[in-house]
Amino acid sequence: MEETCSRRAMMFFADQDRCSADILPPSEVRARIELAVLHFLKSLMATSPTISDLPLVSRSSGNSRRSQGLLTDISSLFLSHAVCTRSFMRPNAAKAFIRVWKVIEVCLQILAQGKRVTQRELFYMLLCDSPDYFSCQLQVNKTIQDVVALLRCSRYSLGIMASSRGVVVGRLKLQEPGKDPVDCSGCGSSGFGISGDLDLVDGLIMTTDARYILLVEKHAVFQRLAEDRIFNQIPSIIITAKGYPDIATRMLLHKLSRAFPDLPVLALVDWNPAGLAILCTFKYGSLGMGLEAYRYACNVKWLGLRGDDLPFIPEEALLPLKPRDFQVAKSLTSSKTIQDEFRQELEIMLQSGKRAEIEALYIHGYDFLSKYLANKIVKGGYI
Repeated sequence: MEETCSRRAMMFFADQDRCSADILPPSEVRARIELAVLHFLKSLMATSPTISDLPLVSRSSGNSRRSQGLLTDISSLFLSHAVCTRSFMRPNAAKAFIRVWKVIEVCLQILAQGKRVTQRELFYMLLCDSPDYFSCQLQVNKTIQDVVALLRCSRYSLGIMASSRGVVVGRLKLQEPGKDPVDCSGCGSSGFGISGDLDLVDGLIMTTDARYILLVEKHAVFQRLAEDRIFNQIPSIIITAKGYPDIATRMLLHKLSRAFPDLPVLALVDWNPAGLAILCTFKYGSLGMGLEAYRYACNVKWLGLRGDDLPFIPEEALLPLKPRDFQVAKSLTSSKTIQDEFRQELEIMLQSGKRAEIEALYIHGYDFLSKYLANKIVKGGYI
């Protein structure tokens, strides 16, 4: 007992080490940018002029920590205060250094105009303005994270808007202030699109009589459940990010879980390492989101598919793991965040060398998926 309390206390106090990206108004973001510029100029104009390195919060796995509140079941991944640098003088690093200032320059222009842009729009702006430094979207995405790690403010504060893929359906009414409510149960199989405007998502007024929140990995499975109106059989809200989650979908799920804390969030994903990785991103956050990793963590439970569901799936429908699956599994295995039950499921996958997709359940008929979900939920078959 004492050992358990001590461990939980250590995780609680680990929050003191958390380095986060603040959500700031444009005036404060501009102030931080101006401070970074002044520091740069001060070094450049010194008696012995130097081009100062840019101190960034390190996004390496060695700087990651796991947080666990004492009064909540929510765990999250966050970054501590270790610093790395972008240096103009270091071989092969000058371009990365210049990219940071280029992105800061564009963000300053965006904030001055009171506009917001998506990461894709930002890529084309930079490609046209600075083609020698930006040739692909990945470079822009990494540099945005560098700027977040330098200024310690969120992407949204920089004027960069999430490009949302998420949709929601079921027993949920959403209302923007001053507008008519939207009944998500009447949105058909396509569902209601989640806005990438985080201010809009944050300001939504929500009402529900649901008893569960179903988090679905795949859009096609989401459409099947919406078409079958499973939310009438299982009073639920169904949400999907159509694969790996974007910030806006994570934010809405987090807002739902906070507004309706008695509703368990149950995940339906493929039985493979990628499905588990998607679940863990919703549950803990991810290092790929840098200083914003922890912000929208939710207490997600794993409903299915899991190893004990394999008897429902014919041997012919079990597919071999791909090389990419082993890469994802290696990353998950090395993670300090995932719980023991998840790790055991991962070991079963690797030992079998097989993976199973949700759609394999359709071998029993298209209505079987609804029966499968209802049975597992009633029996509390989630971890």
